[in-house]
Amino acid sequence: MPQTKTQNTIRALIVDDEKSIRKFLSVSLSSRGYTVSEAVNGKQAIEAISLFRPDFVILDLGLPDMDGNKVLEEIRNHSNVPIIILSVRDRQEDKIKALDKGADDYLTKPFGIEELYSRLKAVLRRTLRIEDEPVFKSGKLYVDLAKRTVKICARNIELTPTEYDILKLMVMNAGRVMTHRQLIKQVWNKNPDEYMDHLLRVTISNLRSKIEPDSSKPEFIITEPAVGYRLQNE
Repeated sequence: MPQTKTQNTIRALIVDDEKSIRKFLSVSLSSRGYTVSEAVNGKQAIEAISLFRPDFVILDLGLPDMDGNKVLEEIRNHSNVPIIILSVRDRQEDKIKALDKGADDYLTKPFGIEELYSRLKAVLRRTLRIEDEPVFKSGKLYVDLAKRTVKICARNIELTPTEYDILKLMVMNAGRVMTHRQLIKQVWNKNPDEYMDHLLRVTISNLRSKIEPDSSKPEFIITEPAVGYRLQNE
């Protein structure tokens, strides 16, 4: 169940070996009412998960004692705490690797603080909501997971079971990038290959044709080039 918290009780863990980045993030988050702790390496980060019990983690991949992906794996072995990667690594392969290992989002340095807050709010909406609301609304899109209904402008939309499964998964992760691998594994329980990649693209295209006002300019299901898809959160 999602936890009930106010912003001034939300704990943030910043993991970065650059003092200037830690200070900037710490001041910025503290000014917004978050309680902040810092770690300068992977060992400190892993210890802080159990000692500080953060509600979310901002994690750099280039740490002095171990690679950030290893830290991500260690954290995911015993915690589902939301993790936003903040790294200078901008290759698509790096983004996909981190997201597939369990990161909730990925931002490259240099970054805009408002963009970080936008991603952070999307993460917290999924994990620290006041109530477990089965209804998702974004613009003219309405999805009721309890009733399995999908509407656009109050008009019922008929989806195939697979189209609905994809949309449901994206609703449950609204605002988060879902990689091709994650979607294929969780919807079809298959390993990605050329055929499954094609099937995913076709299904997403069909889904867009039903829920998007203009499927050539998607408003809801946004493509993250070479990585995956993100359901736009209102």
